Amino acid sequence: MPMYMVLVNLTDQGMRNVKEMPARIDAWRKGVKAAGGELQSVFMSMGRYDTISIIQAQSDEIMAKIALSLNMIGNVNTETLRLFTEEETRKVIQGMS
Repeated sequence: MPMYMVLVNLTDQGMRNVKEMPARIDAWRKGVKAAGGELQSVFMSMGRYDTISIIQAQSDEIMAKIALSLNMIGNVNTETLRLFTEEETRKVIQGMS
């Protein structure tokens, strides 16, 4: 199943309500599951991004739906990266001419 990294920055609204973050993560985990994905891990980070999440989803379309739904709430802005395992990377490279 494809994996994705979601880089998250809290908006001003999200930062004002930062104490609600644990409850938001719980709600997001349920929403991701309902959309057909699985929230593997959530990390709070220091630096450019406030949190980083790892998600598995059946397709890019499902992941796009998950990311758009998260952004619609207004607490965060996200950037989503498709991750390739070592095995997937080898297949990609082998297929190059």
